[in-house]
Amino acid sequence: MTAPGEIVRASGGIIVRRTDSGGLELALVHRPSYNDWTFPKGKRIDDESDRQTALREVEEETGLVCRIDRAVGRVQYRDRKHRPKTVMYWLMTPIEGTFHPTPEVDEVRWLPLEQAQDLLTYEHDRRLLRVATEMLR
Repeated sequence: MTAPGEIVRASGGIIVRRTDSGGLELALVHRPSYNDWTFPKGKRIDDESDRQTALREVEEETGLVCRIDRAVGRVQYRDRKHRPKTVMYWLMTPIEGTFHPTPEVDEVRWLPLEQAQDLLTYEHDRRLLRVATEMLR
């Protein structure tokens, strides 16, 4: 539990795969409780590292076991409870797994980078995607 005034720490992944035609697409998750489209992410548990949190949360939300390729960056904002929140994101490559809907995430969409930009709900996610896109070039 986060103490009053304490920063909520979280990590997540920008999961990218190459298509058969050589293009890139990435996974976005839909969270029905927020009715948003975003990158998979979640809060740190106990003494997890940012990397451990990201891998665990991505697998929990998407069913995908991934490899971390590199850090993309950190975003900061206030969560719905108005607490300061910081989320570290990593570029990831899926290794194995299958998505199964849960109450937390009911849909995963794989989209070309440009289409993902249009579907993302939050501006901080769109900024992060622009950074990731530059890294992938």
